[in-house]
Amino acid sequence: MLMLALHGVRTRWVTFVGSFVALALGVGLIAATGLALAATFSAPDKGPERFAAAPVVVRADDQLRVRTANGVRTRPLARTAPVPPALITELSALGRTVEDRTFPVDLAATGRDGDPRTQGSASRAQSRGPRAQGIEPRTGHPWSVAAAAPYRLTSGRSPAAPGEAVVTAGPGSHLRTGDRVRATTPAGATTLTVVGTVADRGFESAVFLGDEEAARISPAVDALVVHADATAVRDVVARAGGGMDVLTGDGRRRADPGPDRDAEALVSVNALLGTAAGITLFVSVSVVASTFAFAVAQRRREFGLLRTAGATPGQIRRTVVAEAAVVGVLASATGWWLGATGAPLLAARLVDAGLAPAWFAIGEQSWPLHTAFWTGVGVATAGALAASFRAGRTAPTEVLREAAVDSRTMPASRWILAALVLLTGAGLLVTALVLDPGDVLGRKAYITRPLLLIVGVALLAPVLAGPLVRALTWLPARLPGATGVLARENASAGVRRTAAVAAPVVITVALTVSLLGTVATLAEAKATEVRTATTADLVVVPGAEGRTLPPSFVERVRAVEGAVAGVSRSTAVTVLEEGTALVTSEARAVDPARLTAVSAPPVVAGRLTDLDDDSIVVNEEWLTTTVGERVTVWLGDGRQASLRIAAVLATGTGNNGVYVTARNAGGAGADRIDVAVAEAADPGAVAAALRTAAEAEGTGIRVLTGAEWAAAAAPGMSDSTRAGLWLILSMALLCTGIALANTLVTATTDRVRDLAVLRLTGASVPQVLRLVAVEAVAVVTVGAVIGAGVAAVNLAGVWGALALLGVRSGVVVPWGTTGAVIAAAAVVAAVSAVVPAAFALRTRPVELARMRE
Repeated sequence: MLMLALHGVRTRWVTFVGSFVALALGVGLIAATGLALAATFSAPDKGPERFAAAPVVVRADDQLRVRTANGVRTRPLARTAPVPPALITELSALGRTVEDRTFPVDLAATGRDGDPRTQGSASRAQSRGPRAQGIEPRTGHPWSVAAAAPYRLTSGRSPAAPGEAVVTAGPGSHLRTGDRVRATTPAGATTLTVVGTVADRGFESAVFLGDEEAARISPAVDALVVHADATAVRDVVARAGGGMDVLTGDGRRRADPGPDRDAEALVSVNALLGTAAGITLFVSVSVVASTFAFAVAQRRREFGLLRTAGATPGQIRRTVVAEAAVVGVLASATGWWLGATGAPLLAARLVDAGLAPAWFAIGEQSWPLHTAFWTGVGVATAGALAASFRAGRTAPTEVLREAAVDSRTMPASRWILAALVLLTGAGLLVTALVLDPGDVLGRKAYITRPLLLIVGVALLAPVLAGPLVRALTWLPARLPGATGVLARENASAGVRRTAAVAAPVVITVALTVSLLGTVATLAEAKATEVRTATTADLVVVPGAEGRTLPPSFVERVRAVEGAVAGVSRSTAVTVLEEGTALVTSEARAVDPARLTAVSAPPVVAGRLTDLDDDSIVVNEEWLTTTVGERVTVWLGDGRQASLRIAAVLATGTGNNGVYVTARNAGGAGADRIDVAVAEAADPGAVAAALRTAAEAEGTGIRVLTGAEWAAAAAPGMSDSTRAGLWLILSMALLCTGIALANTLVTATTDRVRDLAVLRLTGASVPQVLRLVAVEAVAVVTVGAVIGAGVAAVNLAGVWGALALLGVRSGVVVPWGTTGAVIAAAAVVAAVSAVVPAAFALRTRPVELARMRE
């Protein structure tokens, strides 16, 4: 049996080359993504950075801790408390202490003369953010804490007087000793002289000021370095009460900027690679199964001859499976090598794209290679298994078959399987729409759920292909000349060949439109929500993300004549659901008296005007949504509060957050001012006054129109999502090209007698080649139409979910990308059909007509 399989692979290698290449690439990608996935399972043990040289660090606990029946649950706090002065005094008695303060410092690009390099251009660049205005956001600290890292001077000296600073300067930095820079801090604007530089350690861009000046700018102590025995420090902290952490050893990393940034980055990489590997497996199985099914259909007379010679159906089935196993082993071995070679390149690409941390690299795990190899062998044999049963049912009389018209294109088993898969996919979609429409919008859901519908429709391709071919070629068949008629009849007669070509096109077009269309539709829906909820004429925001607006500037905005200013703050609110789970929601602390004047959130119950210091506005995702009921929450700084529900907002796409008042903001600073222009006021004068105030601050504060802010604030596609989608679609398109080329080369090679008959009836070589190309393009069009139909169902489900969630937004179809994918498939199909036909037609037609199969 093995020798027969090897002989079959050797003599019909053209039939199997497409499966081999597609499977080898699939195994290679699965191996590469598997190795990269294995590297994301754990981040390397990294020591502390900012306080690497500090023996003990005392700081406020940055976690909210709530006792439940199932133990203590934790969530990160939006704002941590400072170290109490009384505790600082007690700890100072144990040994030397160093007070750390952290505050924002925005540097304006200047020269040695102190004049801003961008003076006069601020208003033109204002809407483009801090970098366009020459603003460099940095973090300020007192110089005495620099030794805790430790930072070492690379030039100059330490700051000795107010107005002097030491800055971090990495390769290519424009700052150097002697420069004078315009700086804005929470205490106001000033001019600093760079008296020294330290090497950039990678975790922050810092500005170090004198200790007294830093204390004036930021009186609160964020962390305290204690040079004393850790046990004694813990005893003092314990006596002072809870809420403070004593950090030693590797625990000092908790005081670093973004201590969880590496782990969070790995979560995104893990999701990206896992999805890519799953889609690759799906496409590989589909392509291999389609290829083997077509190969079996092409070999009916061969199998009929074997049956006539005495071969049993079981022997035929085992032969087909053995051939697939041979191809699977060879392709998987090739994919093993491709994956091992490509994994480091993939890791480097993820780092270069900013999707993975700089230290990310492939480890020494080998299990992903073994998994990928045996997955490839399994995919090959599974893909050929269904085809083997059709081969085993081949009757001995098939050896006498001369007609090329396909009959009984689908067995009952395929009908049943297609029906089950379609019903399952449709059932899951309908169930999600009825029970939880928001589930349809989740990334895992909109990536994986369409696969069932795609598989179900692809299984029905032999049934759908015939009617669609006749419908789509109805007009070309009535044009002058025989090309349209012949293309229509050839494609209709060879339904299995048509289905084998159309199936990969169905998968690729359906994936392209479904995935890109869903992401674009969700982005448009979120943008629509932002535009609908924003009624302000102007919106004022800080120059950089995470910054706040200076209190003096806020007061200047409030004093602008004709401006109705709604000042708000970003914070968070946490609630304990069902007594076991802590759920944190983004929240905005607003001025209730101005809220309805500058915004229009989608209220479904209650009134926004009822919001006060004793109440909260929630959305429908909360378990408690009855207006007037009280809910226990933890505010951004960890304080517990019982607040009355004043109003309830629609869930929408998940961006309709929570509203509280400034008293419940947990100490957060103002980071947005929505401004409505009073009826009698001049909009131009109000905007000019706001921009003048913003320019005077010199921190890159932006004054945007409501439309500009809505466009900038609308959530777009993240880098990880974009990279994942293009990785998925690139692999799908590559597999489609391989499948198309393999199927059409095989089919055209087997049709040389048909081409010879056309030549003998008087058709010229260009006419025959044109017919072959038109037929290939027609079949690709059939696949594209079927794939577009599947995608339309998926996008309709997304649109329905948005409508049920109260979002009125249209469906966005990626016409450009879809057209490019279809055009690429058409070109590949035409070339793959024309090239072998051109080679075959170089032989005399009479000789081709006498050729045997």
